[in-house]
Amino acid sequence: MKIVIIGDGKVGYKLAKQLSVENYDVVLIDSNEKKLRFAIDRLDISCVAGNGADAEVQKQADVPHADLVIACTSADECNMLSCLIARRLGARHTIARVRNPVYYRQIGLLKEDLHLSMAVNPELTVANEISRLLLFPDASKIETFVKGRVELIEFPVCAQSRLVGRSLAEMYDRFQVQVLVCAVEHGDEVIIPDGYYVLRPGDRLHITASHAEIERFFKMHGNHKEKIRKVIICGGGRVAYYLSKQLCALGMQVKIIERNEARCEELCELLPRAVIIQGDATDHDLLIEEGADAADAFVALTGMDEENIIVSLFAKKQGIGKIITKINEDRRAHIVEDFGIDSVVSAKAATADSILSYVRARKNSQGSANVETMYQLVDDKVEALEFIVKSATRYTGIPLKDLRLRSNNLIACIARKNQIIIPNGDDCIEPGDSVIVVTMEPHVEDIADILM
Repeated sequence: MKIVIIGDGKVGYKLAKQLSVENYDVVLIDSNEKKLRFAIDRLDISCVAGNGADAEVQKQADVPHADLVIACTSADECNMLSCLIARRLGARHTIARVRNPVYYRQIGLLKEDLHLSMAVNPELTVANEISRLLLFPDASKIETFVKGRVELIEFPVCAQSRLVGRSLAEMYDRFQVQVLVCAVEHGDEVIIPDGYYVLRPGDRLHITASHAEIERFFKMHGNHKEKIRKVIICGGGRVAYYLSKQLCALGMQVKIIERNEARCEELCELLPRAVIIQGDATDHDLLIEEGADAADAFVALTGMDEENIIVSLFAKKQGIGKIITKINEDRRAHIVEDFGIDSVVSAKAATADSILSYVRARKNSQGSANVETMYQLVDDKVEALEFIVKSATRYTGIPLKDLRLRSNNLIACIARKNQIIIPNGDDCIEPGDSVIVVTMEPHVEDIADILM
């Protein structure tokens, strides 16, 4: 499968890295030759220097024979124009990153006229993720499957938790809720556990279930946090706009602190129900003056990772119960988690996951099951994939206890019409099901790949 990526920024490089590892034929286009030299020295890809919206440059990259063109430069207009040219040249599918709220509101019209296969809005994707975390503050990360009906959440086990010292089998028996622990992270160790695994302080559990069952689970084990009502957001960029719009609609009190005066005036018009403060979010006196100590949640969304880390640490010192930090560089995410800030979000990672899901689905479109959704967890050591089972195959209609799975693989959930099933050995996969698989194997493209 030949894939051309236009734009060697954070998203473009991450996609090129992941796709080249998965043995796709990748060509990267960018006008910055220094960036391209960096990429070609480290990745097994081809590079073409030039403007991605130039038809001649696209021809050099062999776009006319490409299965997929992904345009993810910093300019929406360039991305949309590049995709239009790519389709005219013969590319089979195109994906454009579109960030401007004005463009994205009319993306349905634009997709049709530009023949886009998919449009990705990183800021809206991250805002949706943060909104879920604020609605469910017990979790440090939340991913969704089956159009939001199934959630995969991550949360840390503290020393005082009633879960400590219990095996997973005991936990399931004790709480009688339909949840499944899919993966456990402890320090550098990552495992897909069985029922004998005994929970320890410092474990980070990845649990799948319906939203209602996860809520019951948290209430039962005694670590349930209060509902969030007051939110302070540092930084007034696009993520802050999308997030504030959602939170205000949910009835939360939102306060945004933004340095740029013109942007503050713009936000006042766009978000009449939010309070907009002009000021430096790194000014601790200002944060105290604006009631940081009385906030239920604190979200750091400035354009600089360092600023986000600093203000998040200050918020933690003030005792704020829920802190969410936006980090662009993967290596900095570990630093933040080491400081005890559990919820870290990344527009780059969210965008890459959604595009990789699309790529996997297209590659396997002739198979028995399509990849619908994919998330990379625990520093990309674990993948969670949602498959739509299209037709009967060798693993349908057979009790799971009779299917021999390879090690480090788990069938975590089955969604069948209006039913969410946390499977046991007697359950079967049927045509039409959505099946969530958690795996430590790379490049899983079909449920058959995890069977022996």
